[in-house]
Amino acid sequence: MAEVIRMPLLSDTMTEGVIAEWHKKVGDTVKSDDVIAEVETDKATMEVMPYVDGTVLYIGVEKEKPRR
Repeated sequence: MAEVIRMPLLSDTMTEGVIAEWHKKVGDTVKSDDVIAEVETDKATMEVMPYVDGTVLYIGVEKEKPRR
């Protein structure tokens, strides 16, 4: 069964973050202690690790909405 790994909230005040770098790609095997990406906020850059072992099936990215 697939598990969705969402961008974690890195602080109580975090409202958005940017994936600064992906360390894994679709098809890669991951373990629960692997770093899969780095998330950049206005205050810090943090590593994201999955909480389960498995294989990356899909990387979904929500595109930023254009500003008016």
